[in-house]
Amino acid sequence: MTKAERSAYVVARLEALYPETPVPLDHQDPYTLLIAVLLSAQCTDARVNTVTPALFALADNPAAMAKVPVESIREIIKPCGLSPRKSTAIAELSQILVDQHGGEVPADFEALEALPGVGHKTASVVMSQAFGVPAFPVDTHIHRLAQRWKLTSGKNVEQTERDLKRAFPREKWNKLHLQIIFYGREHCSARGCDGTVCEICRTLFPERVKAVKTRK
Repeated sequence: MTKAERSAYVVARLEALYPETPVPLDHQDPYTLLIAVLLSAQCTDARVNTVTPALFALADNPAAMAKVPVESIREIIKPCGLSPRKSTAIAELSQILVDQHGGEVPADFEALEALPGVGHKTASVVMSQAFGVPAFPVDTHIHRLAQRWKLTSGKNVEQTERDLKRAFPREKWNKLHLQIIFYGREHCSARGCDGTVCEICRTLFPERVKAVKTRK
């Protein structure tokens, strides 16, 4: 298969497997999504979803969160890991949203990435899932699968993002990035498949016998 043929097969198969793509992180609006994505760094979505109800019961908007002591935020989010850094970021970005953005999450990549604790991937998730702006957030699942499917050289996540944006139609990006995550978790995990086991890997590369080593 050519790269274009592989891309087309991936789109068709994932659409059949995952016609619906609910956002894995529980949220009510752009702000609660932003906080949930920030908490998901080096933490599972499932764990985040057990922590955020208590956090959002305490404060679910920037103005309210900015008034909560950092220590109180930290105590609640401890199960997510990296709580000192994350709690400080949550407090600081909430105050910035109040001071500079009228208490609203900006629908702007540059403004989002200027917030404490918000990198390009987090901004991309918020832009795509909260505001519907085409983006292709690349997490570890997508980075791994894109390499196994030879859709990227896999030098780094930035290169993977650029390659996937070239490989797939812009209007598919927001849904497809979730579909790939779902497939990576369910069928093509880091330990459950090495590039030769799951359905898509076997279909795209039926003659592959050597495991694919994922580049970080």
